[in-house]
Amino acid sequence: MGESNTHDIELERLASIVSSSQDAIISKSLDGVVRTWNAGAEKIFGYTADEIIGQPITRLIPPDLHNEETEILAKLRRGERIEHFDTIRVAKDGRRIDISLTVSPLRNREGEIVGASKVARDVTERKRAEKLQKLLMDELNHRVKNTLAIVQSVAHQSFAHATSPANFIATFDGRLQALSRAHDLLVRERMQGIQLRELIGSQLSSDADAGLPLSMSGPEVTIRGTLVTHLALILHELTTNARKYGALSRPQGRILIHWQLKPGTKDAIVLTWQELGLTGISAPEKTGFGTQLIRKSLKASGGEASIEYLPEGIKATIEFLVSDEEDITPEKPLDETIQENSMPPAPLSAFDGLNILLVEDEAIVAMDLELKLEQLGFVIVGLASTIGEAEDILERMTPDLALLDANLHGQKVDHIARTLADRKIPFAFSTGYGREALPEDLRDVEILAKPFSDARMINVLARLAGEALARQDKIPSQR
Repeated sequence: MGESNTHDIELERLASIVSSSQDAIISKSLDGVVRTWNAGAEKIFGYTADEIIGQPITRLIPPDLHNEETEILAKLRRGERIEHFDTIRVAKDGRRIDISLTVSPLRNREGEIVGASKVARDVTERKRAEKLQKLLMDELNHRVKNTLAIVQSVAHQSFAHATSPANFIATFDGRLQALSRAHDLLVRERMQGIQLRELIGSQLSSDADAGLPLSMSGPEVTIRGTLVTHLALILHELTTNARKYGALSRPQGRILIHWQLKPGTKDAIVLTWQELGLTGISAPEKTGFGTQLIRKSLKASGGEASIEYLPEGIKATIEFLVSDEEDITPEKPLDETIQENSMPPAPLSAFDGLNILLVEDEAIVAMDLELKLEQLGFVIVGLASTIGEAEDILERMTPDLALLDANLHGQKVDHIARTLADRKIPFAFSTGYGREALPEDLRDVEILAKPFSDARMINVLARLAGEALARQDKIPSQR
């Protein structure tokens, strides 16, 4: 009698645990029919016990995962226990739910397996948090690599335009500091964007500039994403020029900076930088790196710039687009494995006269690549910073090969990539994202991982050139 009472008490205790559990605790027969159903199961899946008991367990399983149940039943018949594994089930209202599932065989008094008990825990929030964390880490990885590519290009361009080693160090250091100050502002605001007024002030303020002859006016404007980098470098170039030759180099000089929303638009800002109190100003004989940077950076951001050399000083008018949205693409970090092409590399002389399309939305990186490609002997027949520009170029011509940034201003370039592939134009992706971020049918395409070395770039270009020459039935000596 005592043993019976003890057994009954133990059963009641177990029943109480099952009844109050937040997890779904379900039992089923070996043919997959639901036998018991607790309150946790009702809360997670939405079915009451009356609605689901006697029904096949497959009502909870997505059709594409029905084979899972077949495998589970086979293991149960062999007496195997299935420990925590993550899968997906379907609630009464059609929602797909991430769950962690444990399945154990149920035996009768004779030890025969007669069914199974299942414990399912809703891990939707955990999965969502994991996906968000991965998305943020992937985006951080992409941004770091993109920033390194920018720094690399700034170094190359600074060196190319330097008049001496000392001049290179000074110009490169200044541009690096400009990027650093902009990054500091972004970090302070938790990468949510910064005010245009603060960005301007960060590039103009220093201990040596106390009491600057400067006037700033304009509405509150939030700058986000790559536009922060572009504007930081543009403002640095204008400030550096003003310190060397302009308003900040003369006692009577002053700078007026004003910005406003362009009439008739919702996201276009026009900023005017005007230097006064100067005489003898004339336009330079050739366009310098700073001027090229200003114009090409803005073009990549959907804007434009003009610089006037007036009798009283320089006037720069800068137009750019702002957006309230931050583009985050949940893609995987770059697989650094270099997949070699079976085609042997073409000699560098094969580059001479080959037509290349360059698609890159980061202006400084594009400028650096443009210079290097021309030095290698390529003819750049198209330079695009947007999908629309790339499409227009491909409608008008057929380049021999192409370098394609995998993401332009938050937009994937899948359509452009497939157009190149369909037309059998050899190309490589230039990106800080990973191979799994590419369309499945194009994951064997060569990748240049940002930031990449000149040797790696030449190696990839040599293979593409070899493909282009073979496709056109040409040999290097004929070019």
